[in-house]
Amino acid sequence: MEINKFKGIIEAILFAAGREVKITELMSSLELSSSEIITIIESMKADYGEQNRGLQIINVGEAYQLCTKKEYYSYLYSIFDKRNKPNLSQAALETLAIIAYNPRITRAEIESIRGVNSDGTIYKLLDYNLIEETGKLDAPGKPGTYGVTSEFFRIFGFNSLEELPELPRYKLDENKQIVIDDIIDENKEQEELSEAPMPEREEEESVAINNKEEKNNNE
Repeated sequence: MEINKFKGIIEAILFAAGREVKITELMSSLELSSSEIITIIESMKADYGEQNRGLQIINVGEAYQLCTKKEYYSYLYSIFDKRNKPNLSQAALETLAIIAYNPRITRAEIESIRGVNSDGTIYKLLDYNLIEETGKLDAPGKPGTYGVTSEFFRIFGFNSLEELPELPRYKLDENKQIVIDDIIDENKEQEELSEAPMPEREEEESVAINNKEEKNNNE
């Protein structure tokens, strides 16, 4: 079968599915290897880019989805019901970012980083299918852990967590968790650097006192 025929089939599958389609599903449908599927889809991506098409194929983990290009969003926004778009508050965005940068994080750890109760924002993010429970932590009480979903990658245009912007200050450990001690140390360092200098009047008074003490010692 010619490659153009395969392209047509894959395009039809992605369009009809309306969701991310796993590469294993495409392999089963077309009876091709994963490398052959990847080669065809990469060629399709190039076609969409060169032909000024309104569509594009994006990677969502180990899957693909057909969607519109970002530059046409303003034209689509007025057509579709705006209520279908998640309305995320600043608190929800903060919580979502913490979970994205800290896979398998617990509710208690989220609240420790934010410093406030996060029950409401977590429930909202679960309702929007932007996060999901990823299991239980091997710790007292077996607290549940959270991670982002494929819907998160689709909405924000990432293929994987590796594409997230690097954190400018805070470090991540081998489990990709924020190192709390480093945050505290850096905050202390920042406080020391930003400490206001002694006012001029106080400096003069301090010098005068020191001179007076030195004079008394000499006498």
